[in-house]
Amino acid sequence: MMNVKRKFLAAMLSIGLLMSGCGSDQSSAPSTDQKNFTYGTIAYGPAMENTGTNPHNSYSGWSTLRYGIGETLFRFSQSMELEPWLATDFEQVDDFTVKINLNPDAKFSNGKPVDGAAVKKCLEHLIANHDRAPADLKIDSITADGNSITIHSTEKTPALLNYLSDPYGCIIDVDAGFENDIVVGTGPYRAVNVNDTQIELVKNENYWGAVKPKLEKITVKSITDGDTLTMAMQNGELDAVQGLPYSSLQLFVDNPNFKLSQTDTSRIYQVAFNFNTPALQDLNVRRAISMAVDKNNFTDVLLHGNGTPAVGPFPSNLPFGDQTVKTVPFDLDAARQLLNDNGWSDSDGDGYVDRDGQNLELRYLTYTSRQELPLLAEMIQANLKTIGVKLNVNATDNYKTFLKSGDYDLYSKAIVTAPTGDPEYYFTSHIVSGAVDNAGHYNSPTLDQLEARLHNTYTADNRAALATQMSQQVLDDCALIYASHLKMSFVMKKNVEGFAAHPSDYYEITPALDKK
Repeated sequence: MMNVKRKFLAAMLSIGLLMSGCGSDQSSAPSTDQKNFTYGTIAYGPAMENTGTNPHNSYSGWSTLRYGIGETLFRFSQSMELEPWLATDFEQVDDFTVKINLNPDAKFSNGKPVDGAAVKKCLEHLIANHDRAPADLKIDSITADGNSITIHSTEKTPALLNYLSDPYGCIIDVDAGFENDIVVGTGPYRAVNVNDTQIELVKNENYWGAVKPKLEKITVKSITDGDTLTMAMQNGELDAVQGLPYSSLQLFVDNPNFKLSQTDTSRIYQVAFNFNTPALQDLNVRRAISMAVDKNNFTDVLLHGNGTPAVGPFPSNLPFGDQTVKTVPFDLDAARQLLNDNGWSDSDGDGYVDRDGQNLELRYLTYTSRQELPLLAEMIQANLKTIGVKLNVNATDNYKTFLKSGDYDLYSKAIVTAPTGDPEYYFTSHIVSGAVDNAGHYNSPTLDQLEARLHNTYTADNRAALATQMSQQVLDDCALIYASHLKMSFVMKKNVEGFAAHPSDYYEITPALDKK
């Protein structure tokens, strides 16, 4: 009961601070003017590495694209197929060269044309400054000719256009600079004030698209406490929200004053084993721990059915998804026996298995801004206790400090595995040796060799076949635990239109957004 009271008081305090902030700064207060829009989200903030609007910095491109500030050369349809956006078409000149023609109507929010020279400068700045883009794109040179660019790669890059559609590929006017973490993009809205908890947007009067922006001002607020977010939506402080706790969704589903938009995505809750931990270098220990994760219970009970139990990294609606791979089953008895067979037994009767005088005690790291991640940690902690493994959970949005220092044995996060509609993104960013987000320090020569083949393989079928082999290799090595694929859920007031969840997890604020 005390925990519930503390949680309630913390939520009320957070709302009080939110309302107090609105009262002291009228520029960010929810307005009665229909053409102002206030959006609350858990998906913006330092924990997600996406603060600011500079797409050339970490994952900030997600904010640039999500909030209607920037656009990419190509984008993804509802079926995750590539379609032109700032580009009109492309020509695959040879295996190493692609020519991209630009839309002659496209222009930046400052009125400058989006010509070949501007796109060339943007992409060159991206390659010089971003942590993932150079390895993804493999660009050797870019030439501009009027309203087109020609990209020459150092090697075959069949997924080049997919990578250019990643949020870091938002085309910005580099010459306009990056003052106050604000960039000049091409989207329907432009940022005028940015900090770690909020982005203020105004209509882009120079928007080039056929559908013009309809709102005068949009305020994006980071509200990472689920109870605070829920109550702010119920109290009318927000026009729409993303990331409500799944336990709160039912409050709005049956309420005629609200609408809900949901779609299946490739976002997944995953747990990476830290291969630098001596005990976890034993495949059988990793396998036993994997067998103790009840994915069905997590999805049905803790996610309230708003997801699908996962087998591998990709959902089954993709050709390289769960229907193509196999993993260990949930089986506590078998997990307990596997540990015993490998010398882990409770020799001193303290309830935890030990070997050579040392208990099997592990550190579990996760963060709180995804409300279900701590719930997953608690479930795994309880199940591991039944097989004699002691798990100490550290749930903090300061998790990057622990990642950097290596003070963890398992690390859990939410990650979109196929935002570009292609499997290679996930492997190159999270799995291969030396990948930027390979938090488990997993190193598989077999997988690295498969990735080298994938990177040079054309046709969707051949790429899907290789991706399936790679996923199966990860599962055979028990390198990660995949818990559940998630649904994207937006809740909005009934007068909001043109606000729909997209399977890429990218496009949120668009020119279609309106309040009637």
